Amino acid sequence: MPGPRVAYLLLWFPEPSQTFILDEVNTMVRLGLDVRVYSLYGPRPRRRLAGMAEVLAPVHHLGLAALKPLVRDLLRLGRTWGPEAAPFLRQVAVRRWRSLETGGEALWACLAGLHLAGIMTADGIDHIHAPWADGPATAAWVASRLSGIPFSFCAHAQDIYPPDGALLEKLSAAAFIRTENRSNLRYLTGLFPQTAGKMVNIYPGAPLAKAQVEPIPAPPPFRLLAVGRFVRKKGFSLLLEACRLLAAQGVDFQLTLAGDGPERPQIVKLVGEYNLTERVELPGFVAHRQISRLLQQAHLFIMPSLVAPSGDRDGIPTVILEALLHEVPVVATEVSGIPEVVIRGETGWLTPPEDPQALARDMLAALSDPTEARRRAQAGGALVAREFDSRTNYGRLKVLLEGATRPRQEV
Repeated sequence: MPGPRVAYLLLWFPEPSQTFILDEVNTMVRLGLDVRVYSLYGPRPRRRLAGMAEVLAPVHHLGLAALKPLVRDLLRLGRTWGPEAAPFLRQVAVRRWRSLETGGEALWACLAGLHLAGIMTADGIDHIHAPWADGPATAAWVASRLSGIPFSFCAHAQDIYPPDGALLEKLSAAAFIRTENRSNLRYLTGLFPQTAGKMVNIYPGAPLAKAQVEPIPAPPPFRLLAVGRFVRKKGFSLLLEACRLLAAQGVDFQLTLAGDGPERPQIVKLVGEYNLTERVELPGFVAHRQISRLLQQAHLFIMPSLVAPSGDRDGIPTVILEALLHEVPVVATEVSGIPEVVIRGETGWLTPPEDPQALARDMLAALSDPTEARRRAQAGGALVAREFDSRTNYGRLKVLLEGATRPRQEV
């Protein structure tokens, strides 16, 4: 008998800011798991996906194209799934969500889950897995409840901080819950101890292969690198303030701040206000396959993450793993799962969040002692190679998925 068929359920797929999810799906396929991906929204424009790895699993997109059949499924709800289906959908959709945006996403996820219950049944799906605890897990919960197909999900960062209005019910209904770092495991078991027995921590893989580390030109100037979406939780405004402090001390550096997002106008403004125009390069969004080139040219990588007012925060930013694999010294802030990789005094410099003076101090310490910086970077690379191997970690997840499938009926 063939192995189980597993559905991965996401909002967008593939998504440039979620290369670790693409790596997870592709690794599962390479490990022999029969994977189908279902995306609640439509496909991203091709130009946005440039530089990403090839998708190895078939992908079914919903989006606006699914609106008509989705409405049809809603009108046939009672006839298809029985009299208890409508009260359940109302129970899922009508509750206190943490924001209007979250509520809209949850409503679409609820309706998409109804539609996917029929599609996944017809496709012979044996298990549903949502890599995020918010909208994707809501859709997986609905599809599972209607179809009887078991589901699981993963908790990362903004999907659980703060928890949405249905998180406890999703935790209770899921076959198991994966966290991607131990900090999230402690957080969720503290909030919902009654579901602690279902939770397991499995680290992600590092999707960017280790490149040949080549010597870079000796400083000065020091080549600094930061990469990420231009959003509040990344702390890039504080990084620029730390750079202003370094410039005032006469440190000769060039910062490449790669990425894009809603905070770009604020970042551009600060670069001018801090007189950093000649020191800071803003190349915009950089394709994932180009990150290796940037890392090979860097003396220091900085990840100044913080906790946003909404509670949003990073989990373990994948680019930290990739920097350490390239043996680039890392200075990062003590947020969420980051200290599990950047260990103070061992694999990098760990600094308090939202403290530009401390950030500048640790950046200068790393730049001033290249021998120690290289030692910590090499130790960090060894840690990532040992603890964040895609085949090893997703092999563990594959075993869980195969053990949580619905028994197949003999034909």
